[in-house]
Amino acid sequence: MFYMQMNAIIAMLGMVAVLMLTRKWADNKRILMIIFSLCFLLLYSQKLLIFYAAFTVINYAGFVYLCRTKVWRKATFIFAIAANVIGVFLGVRLFVMGIFHNPLFDAVIYLGLIYNVLKVIDAYYFAYFFGKDGQVPAIDYANYLLFVPTFTSGPILKFRDFMADSKKPYTVDAALFEDSVKRIILGLFKKIVVVTWMTSVFDQVLKQDLHTHQSLFLLVWFYALIYFDFSGYSDMAIGFGRLMGYTMPENFKRPLFSPSMTQFWRNWHATLGDFFRDHIFMFFSRTAPSRWVASSLSVLIMVLIGLWHGFTWLYFLYGLYHGIILAIENIFKITTVNKKKVSKTYFYFRCFVTQALVTFSVIIYSSNYETVLRIYKGLLHFAG
Repeated sequence: MFYMQMNAIIAMLGMVAVLMLTRKWADNKRILMIIFSLCFLLLYSQKLLIFYAAFTVINYAGFVYLCRTKVWRKATFIFAIAANVIGVFLGVRLFVMGIFHNPLFDAVIYLGLIYNVLKVIDAYYFAYFFGKDGQVPAIDYANYLLFVPTFTSGPILKFRDFMADSKKPYTVDAALFEDSVKRIILGLFKKIVVVTWMTSVFDQVLKQDLHTHQSLFLLVWFYALIYFDFSGYSDMAIGFGRLMGYTMPENFKRPLFSPSMTQFWRNWHATLGDFFRDHIFMFFSRTAPSRWVASSLSVLIMVLIGLWHGFTWLYFLYGLYHGIILAIENIFKITTVNKKKVSKTYFYFRCFVTQALVTFSVIIYSSNYETVLRIYKGLLHFAG
């Protein structure tokens, strides 16, 4: 992760300074950003640069072809997405699991791929639905894929929004600068101070023989730890992205005050949930789906989100668990709660129930079977 390396942070701050000094140059953002991204990847790893240069060129060629072709459009669209999902995304997961080995590849090649494949897919959707009108210059496409602030972490940028920002001149006023710097500092504080301390406490408690109260503590504690970890990365990405002249969407929108699981996934890693909802619903249901179809798609989306985090049974069950809850909310029409039309007691009770359901499952993010089983077994081990 770039944000845990001081050299990377200094490099991004230097890029911000260059952009601010050249703000009178109309195309400074577009041209300087691609130079910065390529140099950044080169200094990080020559192999990483070569891989992403080829990855970008191949997908841009596919993007342009899909924009221009009038024959076999749907087949081309499906093939392009399948090639990325199966060839790249699945390859990452199999490599991480130790199943796939090849001397041409190593861990550095897969840096950021699980995020960048989603960007590529969004671009293909844009090309498919807009055709020739959706074509963009190669430099803007490359900037979108290689954008350093979101290269290895969320929020996930939408192709359309990024292209719209690319056409705008670089403008960062004093208020935006101040807010962005504060955001970066907040993210660093979460990652370096809060997460480090919370991880230490979690590990210490985990070493003990677990009883009900300790397992409950670990579930709640780990939920908070994951929140500070994920939101810390997002804060830094949003801060640097805005300083570089691009609009960055919020990724965490007060998820603790979500009165339903449906609302939770619109507030927790919001851009990831939005991506899967937009693209799955768009592909399978161009019209407003019935409640049963929407419920089924909710299960599919959450299973895919689970597997996106990790190609394991733990993450599959995590996605299935959340998908079933979303489906139930859909069927019984309890996906949202209007805070203005219900009592505070009812609203916060719904929030409590949602958080309890989330807390019970979020330990899956530890990606450790032994840890997960120990904590769940500890829930049934009453002290005394």
